[in-house]
Amino acid sequence: MWCIAGTLPDPDFALCPAGLEGESTVAGGLLHLPDGQAVPVQRGTAALAATAILACRELGIAPPRLLLAGDPGSGAGSRAIYAWLEQNLAGLSPAGLTFHYLFPDQDWHNRVLMATQALAVPPVMVADAGFMYVAKMSGYADAYDLFTPDLGELAFLADEKAPHPFYTRGFLLAREDDVPPLLQRALEHGNCPKNLIIKGSKDYIVVDGRVIATVDAPSVPAMECIGGTGDLVTGLATAFLCGGAAMDEACTAAARMARLLAQLCAPNPGTQIGELIEMLPEAMRSARSVWPITLSASSV
Repeated sequence: MWCIAGTLPDPDFALCPAGLEGESTVAGGLLHLPDGQAVPVQRGTAALAATAILACRELGIAPPRLLLAGDPGSGAGSRAIYAWLEQNLAGLSPAGLTFHYLFPDQDWHNRVLMATQALAVPPVMVADAGFMYVAKMSGYADAYDLFTPDLGELAFLADEKAPHPFYTRGFLLAREDDVPPLLQRALEHGNCPKNLIIKGSKDYIVVDGRVIATVDAPSVPAMECIGGTGDLVTGLATAFLCGGAAMDEACTAAARMARLLAQLCAPNPGTQIGELIEMLPEAMRSARSVWPITLSASSV
């Protein structure tokens, strides 16, 4: 089983372990949880989860389970997720964990990390958004298997002195041609894992500490204006890893699939990410002949 953990910007959404007890579905622009709750598929954790669920269903594999809580910024919902994971990971024993935004709390992060490392078979660990921040702040970023930063987040990872992206030093702020030196700096300081999808107008696929591919086509400029496109890429990578794809295959396929989806949908700057995600099954069906991906015989 794979688990996605993250928060929703809803102060009234209580911690929901029910998402781990059964499969969630996506329909009508909503993420439907096993307990009957429905969450709008907008940007953030809901977009990542909806993408992974739809992609897994199209691939014919079991979708990831979800651990969600509302947290508009107080940190309470995030701490509820941290605490649940610390107490229950041993019984859950996930094959993989994808973390989206959780309030950066180094102590709680380290407790959860120690709980994962205590498992007989440690899970594959993927981090996006705010969870990359706390992983880097804690000094344990290199304990993860995959980060999915954009260029600004890469600059933060490369700044060994910055405790938060707001404090990234100006000389490190990234341009597209800055990726190789920033990547090297982040790796040298242990501030990122050896595998990354660096998202931008050109996506860099990094495996074992080196750039193995770049993906820049098809190019759909309107995607730069749509919130949640990064969550889409991380959700796709999660789905392919969930199916047993090798890291290089999963990352490259995720970057390509997001672009092929954009080409199919022909979005404008006002298009919502949920509209794109609804078209994902069709895009995946049409794309299978373009980039075959080898998945293991059994899902996780």
